[in-house]
Amino acid sequence: MAEQAELTRPHASATKLQTVNPANGEPGKSYDRHTIEDGHHAAETARAVFLSWRRTSFADRSAIIRKAAEVLRSRKDEFARLMTEEMGKTLDDGRAEVEKCAFHCDWFADNADKYLEKQPVEIGGGGEAFVTFNPLGVILAVMPWNFPFWQVFRAAAPALMAGNGMLLKHASNVPGCALAIEGVLHQAGVPKGLFRTLQLQSSDVEPLIKDENVAAVTLTGSVPAGRAVATAAGSVLKKCVLELGGSDAYIVLEDADVAAAAKVAATARMVNGGQSCIAGKRFVVVRSILDAFEKALVEAMRAYDMGDPTQEGTKLGPMVSIKARDEIHKQVEESIAKGAKLLLGGTVPDRPGAWYPATVLANVRPGQPANDEEVFGPVAAIIVAEDEVDAIRIANSSEFGLGSGVLTSDLERGRRIAAEELEAGMSFVNESVRSDPRAPFGGVKHSGYGRECSAFGIHEFVNIKTVHVKPLGHGGQNGIE
Repeated sequence: MAEQAELTRPHASATKLQTVNPANGEPGKSYDRHTIEDGHHAAETARAVFLSWRRTSFADRSAIIRKAAEVLRSRKDEFARLMTEEMGKTLDDGRAEVEKCAFHCDWFADNADKYLEKQPVEIGGGGEAFVTFNPLGVILAVMPWNFPFWQVFRAAAPALMAGNGMLLKHASNVPGCALAIEGVLHQAGVPKGLFRTLQLQSSDVEPLIKDENVAAVTLTGSVPAGRAVATAAGSVLKKCVLELGGSDAYIVLEDADVAAAAKVAATARMVNGGQSCIAGKRFVVVRSILDAFEKALVEAMRAYDMGDPTQEGTKLGPMVSIKARDEIHKQVEESIAKGAKLLLGGTVPDRPGAWYPATVLANVRPGQPANDEEVFGPVAAIIVAEDEVDAIRIANSSEFGLGSGVLTSDLERGRRIAAEELEAGMSFVNESVRSDPRAPFGGVKHSGYGRECSAFGIHEFVNIKTVHVKPLGHGGQNGIE
């Protein structure tokens, strides 16, 4: 661990990263921040280690990534507690997140060789032609706090299996999680230096993107962060994948089982306490079932009581910070001032910590934050539509296009709307949107571009190269490009 110790040594110019427990507002552990000089050194080291790693076999890489899954499972409770302390995730959700990371590692350990095997192609003129997939180099991963393990492993497992290296710039409020992830990968056998956690300031991201030893960048975060990363990457012609915000719309059609639809809607809205890009946020309901759906959704959301995130069975923990909670409440209050109707919640509890209750707003319309913006918390917005066509129009009116849903008893109808009508990277019928290593994940419009997971995701950070082989003296190009 000599290189890790060297990287985490104190610097006179570095500031501390101070964690805060969102449940009570009390300070937790503090960590030394790295400098951009540390970042450049880490990039140079990662590039040097990559040159050897890229030559390893899939079998060797697979054994390491599968070992990472074992380490994750063996330390699941420890990592869940760490997430609870740093960003307020409930213990149950934290355990589930670690298990999902382990499954993701297993999946790519088992399938990366198939995703990246040479593919024959037909090219005129004889000889042999095929497509090969070669690693790009060192990938910079800029990651958020809301799923502090999953979003890193979602990028890291396929990148490492493809033969790449990775530098992690994690959110500043989850430094312990960032270092724990580095520790898992090193414990599993990832070469020291190939994967590094860098506790950098946000202002250091652009110069690190432009470092000659960094080949590409992946970011999960806000739209402004995506614009900044895309601009920096574009200025040096480097590939980037962006998974940004979402304001996922679920269409609730008149033929839906209202009680069942409300349960799906509540589950979709309350994932991670509502702090998820793919959480359902806007529920576009055909007018004929509006009253019934409003009552059913209020009852379904009422079941998400606020509670101690360290206790088993807690349904709703704190928001990530008081600042984030206050922003959510501001969006709710502004929406009500502009005509939204409060059906549930909407009051800041009188207690220490970043708490906000499950909240339902009806009569949500354009011009209200609940309609126009991404509300990153436990607030469900109900929007009325006159019919299916109107509901599709409303769903697609957002600047975002990450996930979407259709709730209906007619599966053919739901399939058609999901597949052909909704402007989103993912559309689920009669269930909440989720990510899965077996299916591509990503969005359109202001929700970003590129894909993670599955063959589509692992292909983002490889050189998709055409190779044509033929003997000398057997003819050549005809001069046409």
